Amino acid sequence: MFTEADALERDLADPGHRELFHVPPAEGGRYAETAYLAGNSLGLQPRATRGDLLDDLDAWARLGVEGHLDAARPWLPYHEFLTGTAARLVGALPQETVVMNSLTVNLHLLMVSFYRPTGTRTKIVIEDTAFPSDSYAVRSQARFHGLDPDATVVRLDPADVLSYLAHEGHEVALVLLGGVNYLTGELMDIPAITRAGHEAGALVGWDLAHAAGNVPLELHEWGPDFAAWCSYKYLNAGPGALGGVFVHERHLGDPAVQRFEGWWSTEPATRFEMTPVSRPPATADAWQISNPPIYAMGPVRTSLEIFDRAGMAALRARSTRLTGYLETLLDELPITVVTPRDPARRGSQLSLRVGGGSAHELARRLRFEFGVITDAREPDIVRAAPVPLYCTYHDCWRLADALAHVIEEVR
Repeated sequence: MFTEADALERDLADPGHRELFHVPPAEGGRYAETAYLAGNSLGLQPRATRGDLLDDLDAWARLGVEGHLDAARPWLPYHEFLTGTAARLVGALPQETVVMNSLTVNLHLLMVSFYRPTGTRTKIVIEDTAFPSDSYAVRSQARFHGLDPDATVVRLDPADVLSYLAHEGHEVALVLLGGVNYLTGELMDIPAITRAGHEAGALVGWDLAHAAGNVPLELHEWGPDFAAWCSYKYLNAGPGALGGVFVHERHLGDPAVQRFEGWWSTEPATRFEMTPVSRPPATADAWQISNPPIYAMGPVRTSLEIFDRAGMAALRARSTRLTGYLETLLDELPITVVTPRDPARRGSQLSLRVGGGSAHELARRLRFEFGVITDAREPDIVRAAPVPLYCTYHDCWRLADALAHVIEEVR
């Protein structure tokens, strides 16, 4: 049943949008193109990105400083061109959403507002397999407030978060978890954890680096206080691309919420009055500090427009089919999938435990002997992401076929 011919037939019946992307040539194996299953680490480049970016560069060449107002996409309000598409992607209101900075910078700026330890309510809850950058960020925030990070940061297995909040939530100031765990690919119950955090009296934020563009989100309805995400993984905006920020409507315009401010934090209509006191708008734009980097925003805009046309519901449905197909293929191999089997508890990722072998060695052999690109996390996890925009059933079949040839040798 699960032959190469079957995989190719499935692709004819259930195509994605591969034609919109540049797929790297294979460095090994018998196929011209890579089977690219590393979009959870860095997404592929949309074919439209180069032309759109050159258009913005040409505006600078033709107009100089006048491009702020006279470019086809004027630079002064450029970030606003991304607001609607970004908001729809994460299920937010436009006024709750802004594209700016990189992920960890945004998390720090948001914690300035939403991590305010007082009395015995000081703890920050994160998952025990949080991405290292998140761990560093929350520990440094604890130190910044004069607290011992070892005593302040509580690392929990995701399965224990709800119980901990029910029993120890009176000491928790902030819950900050990854929406989809980077290592295991597990999708957290964002609405349930958000409710539990609020019932315990804590504020709740989400790192959506592996969730935005991967799974449907309804941030406004679910009600976390804030969220942040990057755009270089599933959102295909390029290495180091600008991230996004969500601040729930209930906090907008609240003078009690502290923020760091700068040139772009004030009302656009009064920005050039050059007054010494900021007048922040009652939107997420108030969390901006500096004027946006136009040539970094362009690729994000291009990518968000692809998601807007494709629709997250359709992408999620294809993701479920692709990932389920890959899982069925892997069930025939001596390899352990650590990602939850329930499709509702995962996105476009399966994490494979090598078991006694080196993850990097396995990923190296897959790439150079078979033209299959995955992502390794030592000591023994290889992550495979069948991204629905550009991955195919044949890509999944190629990974399973390659693993069948090398897994025992690597182990």
